[in-house]
Amino acid sequence: MGEVELYTITNELIIHSVFFFYGDAASKDLSWQIANDISNHWNEPNASIRIGSNQFTVRFDIDGIYEPDLDPEKVWYNDNPRFNFFRIEEFAIGNISFVDGIGSNTGYFKLDNLLQTSTTAAHEYGHTLGLVHPANLDIRGHATPGIMYPRGTLVDPPFQYEPNAKAGQPGGTINPVHRKVLTSDIEDLKLHKLLFNNGKAIVGEFTSLYHEKQTPVNT
Repeated sequence: MGEVELYTITNELIIHSVFFFYGDAASKDLSWQIANDISNHWNEPNASIRIGSNQFTVRFDIDGIYEPDLDPEKVWYNDNPRFNFFRIEEFAIGNISFVDGIGSNTGYFKLDNLLQTSTTAAHEYGHTLGLVHPANLDIRGHATPGIMYPRGTLVDPPFQYEPNAKAGQPGGTINPVHRKVLTSDIEDLKLHKLLFNNGKAIVGEFTSLYHEKQTPVNT
């Protein structure tokens, strides 16, 4: 989720998002790293969009704040569209990171996912802005995979975990490290359709869910 601002003097459209991280695996350094990863990936295309008769360069202003003693009420009653809240833990049910809905401001990160590739947080950020997984998950012949392709997508051999593996077999699906934010991902945000009030608009929604720590179920 984020707040969008139009700067007509510089012809920039800036999306401001602040991430508050809590949980046993969160840290100040990791919070900075995640924010930096998201910023680097989403600013890489240096994309621009047309709104009315003007062309605006799209910029992402991302901040990461470590808040180990986060009060659940700060999440529940937050009305700042810039604020997003994510718990970080070593264990997550299903072994995956997730958001609480498409276009949300809360979720849960599994530490290993974040450490394995810088695209995990950038992918989940796309969900907070309203993007979904593409319908076609066989993109062989289409070169670089966009940021919203999930694990399991069929890609050209150079983008697989194992380039020599047969497509769909172990090692023969997308290695998330190769995902990139493409200009088409920025276009999919449909920023030109936002309703601006005094040069500001909101992208995403308030899910406002505080997550308790997940633990393995004893069997």
